[in-house]
Amino acid sequence: MSTWFTRRRSTVELPRLAPRADRAPAVRVDLHEVMPDLLPYLGQAAYLQLEQFQTLSRVAAECGSLRGKELVAAAAGNALSKHQGIVAEIRRRGDDPGEVMKPFADEIEGFSALIVGSDWRETLLSALVTGGLLDDFFIRLAAGLPGDIGPRVGQLLGSDSGQEGVLEVLRAEIEADPQLPSRLAMWGRRLVGDTLLVARSALHLSGNRATDDERIEPIFTELIAAHTRRMDALGLTA
Repeated sequence: MSTWFTRRRSTVELPRLAPRADRAPAVRVDLHEVMPDLLPYLGQAAYLQLEQFQTLSRVAAECGSLRGKELVAAAAGNALSKHQGIVAEIRRRGDDPGEVMKPFADEIEGFSALIVGSDWRETLLSALVTGGLLDDFFIRLAAGLPGDIGPRVGQLLGSDSGQEGVLEVLRAEIEADPQLPSRLAMWGRRLVGDTLLVARSALHLSGNRATDDERIEPIFTELIAAHTRRMDALGLTA
């Protein structure tokens, strides 16, 4: 697993997307070619949800309004429910969730430290951006899981994340502070690179950068498009 969080932000390399005019029609990736093994997939997904819960719980404690606290706490509860659902899938196989998650703990915690903003509003945007991108990514990967576990995990990750509540809180903050939109837009752009490195680290790639980028481009194109819609919902430039 690559140590994405030790890289300087200025040198992060993202998958290179072809210009829109030159891009061929999207081709679906054979997910079986790039899928991680089942337990690493479940372990990483479970720990990411646990970190999302912890991040949102901290933000809920710092929100200035009771309405904001309520909405962010609800989003934290949804992340915890997803974590518990993935843990249940690990136990269903007879494995120890702690041992399955352990290989990912240090690096996910390092990533979480990177996305702490200068105030709770930036950190809340971090949760929205990274949680949205990674949920979308692991939902897509779930289609490549064996047997009936893929649909179960995909449905679990696609369940309510409390995103609308988080958007409501951020919109209220943006309306109250004319200086906030430009700061949040810049922060959001900084988050994308590190988050896509987390996603990339979960894939089984060949090591040939050009070939790998071509194979996974459709996945990342879809992720970035969904991210852009989330930023648009806040009136921010992705």
